[in-house]
Amino acid sequence: MAKYKLEYIWLDGYEPVPNLRGKTQVKDFDTFPTLAELPMWGFDGSSTRQAEGKSSDCLLKPVACYPDPTKTNGALVMCEVMMPDGSPHPSNSRATILDDSDAWFGFEQEYFLYQDGVPLGFPAGGGFPPPQGEYYTGVGYKNVGDLAREIVDTHLDLCLDAGINHEGINAEVAKGQWEFQIFGKGSRTAADQVWMARYLLLRLCEKYGVDVNWHCKPLGTEVDWNGSGMHSNFSTKYMREVGGKDYFEALMAAFDKYKNEHIAVYGPDNHMRLTGLHETQSIDKFNYGVANRGASVRVPHSFVNNGYKGYLEDRRPNSQGDPYKIASRILQTIATVPTP
Repeated sequence: MAKYKLEYIWLDGYEPVPNLRGKTQVKDFDTFPTLAELPMWGFDGSSTRQAEGKSSDCLLKPVACYPDPTKTNGALVMCEVMMPDGSPHPSNSRATILDDSDAWFGFEQEYFLYQDGVPLGFPAGGGFPPPQGEYYTGVGYKNVGDLAREIVDTHLDLCLDAGINHEGINAEVAKGQWEFQIFGKGSRTAADQVWMARYLLLRLCEKYGVDVNWHCKPLGTEVDWNGSGMHSNFSTKYMREVGGKDYFEALMAAFDKYKNEHIAVYGPDNHMRLTGLHETQSIDKFNYGVANRGASVRVPHSFVNNGYKGYLEDRRPNSQGDPYKIASRILQTIATVPTP
């Protein structure tokens, strides 16, 4: 038997955005453990805003397991937080979401890399670099510096080695801003992998003295710099195989009807980002358009050309959004639209 280092990872009780937490236990296994072999494990919920000190025990229930490429015999264990009686903790956003194995999600996670309180590439003493223009998908020191590329490329390798369906990276519109993309089949599977990819990026950045700023508008609203989103591409089996213009228009009518319910779970401070500027629609409006990156929902040309079949992109979720809640809300709205 070999000793395996199991890093149990979960979301704490902070609001409006939970933090990732992790702790390691060592267990003996003949081979890499299956999910069924991983035990429940307790933790002090009073230190994570998930319990009071007089009754502090919470439980971690393993729900996904990935090899840890940074450790010999290491495993990354995504967990749900449970109450001592085994019921889901109120902070557990994964336990109650709608799930559909035939629903496919692609999340485009934007973020800023910060060092010494400013984005990478910003002057240390204050002020701003040259305006936005060449940074998006940019190359060269003046656009991406000498550190960010190493971080994002290493993160890509770590995710792939862990079995996470990481689909790509690019430098984003603002200096020091980047994006990675995660694809998954089923809302839980896709969201698990987003959270694990976030965890791996945070852990990687520790050794560079760099922080990941997930806020949707970290530079504020007074300056002409883009915010960060988590554009959510989605499709169901019906959308991919049947679709049709009538169904599409009914679907968009439902997204308009429930626009406030979507915004409620699309990440905090979204009013700062969804202003109608910087490739966004205003937070209080809903629209859609073919290839329109200023719309609430972007409709790809391929969708229309394929007889209104395929995937759509909801551009409203922001970079701090909880992918469990986002995917679930999208599926809830889709479920209100009848299919012939």
